[in-house]
Amino acid sequence: MPPPDNKRVLSDIEIEEMLARKALDRSMFRRLVPLLGPVRRQVAAVFALETLLVGIVFVRPWFVGQLLDHGLVKGARGWTLDEGLLVWLSIGLAVTWLARFLFAGLSGYLAGAAALHVLNDLRIRIFEHIQALSVGYFDRTKAGRILSRADRDVDALEALLVQGPPDMLSAVLRFGGAALMLWLMSPLLLLALASVVPFLVVGTWLFKRVSQRSWAVVAENRSRFTSHLVETVSGVRMIQQLVREEPNRRRYRELLSDFDGALVRGNMRSGWFAPLSGLLNAAGMAMILLVGSYGLLEGQITLGQLAQSLFYVMLFLGPLQDFNDLFERYASGSASAQRIFLLLDTRPDILDAEEPVQVPSLSGEVEFRSVGFSYAPGVLPQVLHDLSLHIRAGEVLAVVGATGHGKSTLVQLLTRFYEAQTGQVLIDGIDVKHMRQSELRRHVGVVLQDNVLFSGTVLDNLRQARPEAPDEDLIEAARALDADEVLGRLAFGYHTQVGPLGANLSHGQRQLVCLVRAYLTDPAVLVLDEATSAVDVHTERMIQRALRRLCEGRTAIVIAHRLATIRDADRIAVIRDGQVVELGSHAELTALGGAYARLYEAYERQSGIVTDGQQELAIEDTSSRLHAAAKL
Repeated sequence: MPPPDNKRVLSDIEIEEMLARKALDRSMFRRLVPLLGPVRRQVAAVFALETLLVGIVFVRPWFVGQLLDHGLVKGARGWTLDEGLLVWLSIGLAVTWLARFLFAGLSGYLAGAAALHVLNDLRIRIFEHIQALSVGYFDRTKAGRILSRADRDVDALEALLVQGPPDMLSAVLRFGGAALMLWLMSPLLLLALASVVPFLVVGTWLFKRVSQRSWAVVAENRSRFTSHLVETVSGVRMIQQLVREEPNRRRYRELLSDFDGALVRGNMRSGWFAPLSGLLNAAGMAMILLVGSYGLLEGQITLGQLAQSLFYVMLFLGPLQDFNDLFERYASGSASAQRIFLLLDTRPDILDAEEPVQVPSLSGEVEFRSVGFSYAPGVLPQVLHDLSLHIRAGEVLAVVGATGHGKSTLVQLLTRFYEAQTGQVLIDGIDVKHMRQSELRRHVGVVLQDNVLFSGTVLDNLRQARPEAPDEDLIEAARALDADEVLGRLAFGYHTQVGPLGANLSHGQRQLVCLVRAYLTDPAVLVLDEATSAVDVHTERMIQRALRRLCEGRTAIVIAHRLATIRDADRIAVIRDGQVVELGSHAELTALGGAYARLYEAYERQSGIVTDGQQELAIEDTSSRLHAAAKL
């Protein structure tokens, strides 16, 4: 698709088109039909049942016609009723109703089963695709929009994809069958109805075009307020902390108002089709009565045939009402399908090499060689500028620097969540671009500041690192890191429910779980990104002991603001403006008298003048001092 005008604010769907690197596909038929492949037998059975049901519907007028033409017999003493014929016709009519009840139930069951199969397969396909997308996609896309694609938009396909085709077949068969029966009884009857067909064709074409565009706007506005709701739920604490409830509520109301307006406009633009169908229905009935009465007087048709023709008129024009609903389903469903396939067409930014290098084991030597990187090349400035850094296997390297100068970006590049635009990132001399991503991340363990736990028990979260391990091995790993002192004392020990995202645990407890989980993966390279931030002094000391054990025998990259976390490292790298400006041991950098030395002097001076009770505040203040020192 062409590049957007930089002066114009992009809509959400235009942003998605940019991420997918293609325009929205308005033609959905060729994309939707393959989804029915796994349930083609059920769909064929539903089609057969619908055809049978339509045939049953056409039998009923025949019973009425037979009753009028042969059930009433004119004799010498007037009209008499053939009661025997009436009984048989009544039995036949009852059988058709019973058959319709049974076949309609079976058709509904098969259609429902097929719908579950198709939609669940589609949900799984979307889920797998979302998991495979690169991290950059989630940085640029609202979570609510993704949820809307995987939930509401998929639901909207049921009426279109599974129920729609049988209903459309039924409408077409009733329409065509009624036309055939009218032709067989009297061509004039069909010609009388044919006068309304051009109006039907033109109206249907216009309705399809208007409705599809209108319901696409409705679906887009629905995604917006859903996205806002998800963001509110995720950030409710910050909203309350900043006292932004009222502005946030107004924003949500505005989004709902936009949705309501789009819905009303969509209904106004497409609401004319139902009255048009009703008008055509009335006009067709009038034409049949006029032409049929003339044919009856002329002896061209019988009274029974005239009565049958009135039923056939309803069967001929009735589908006009169904087409209204069917095309609304198509408009709404195809709008959702367009967005689903736009998501599925979005390719990951980072792909595995066609022939990735197999690395069953690594020693852990890491090198950043002349690396340059920007999160949005050509739009945002580079975060890293020709950065080079070599980390020996088994070495503990601490990285310090002000926020925004590129420390955490090193983690993103090493784990290949992002890729360097220039230079290379290597492990054991192998470019990470040549490794399979899943294999690379098994060799590189990461513990972040914003640690993530999933609903379940502590053991459930530990078992994610080693799914087949028995409980005893998991608990033994916690003991090896001295984490058992804390985790074993939880309310229910290792069977304690951690809650959504670990909400039932303190920050320090969550961090210990993450450290044990990283220990269980036994990575060759361990990255600790702000692993001891936001914890008290006692917990920090406990985590420090766990970190020392965790780093033994493996390469460790420690990114932290707290100098207590890093001064025992083998070497320390100071990052400023995306480059390594100082590199050496604690003693070497202190003797150098540069940015690190000034920072450490400030830290020691602060630590020496405070009481033990104020120690935590002194350590917390280190982060802000780091920013000032790094700029000197």
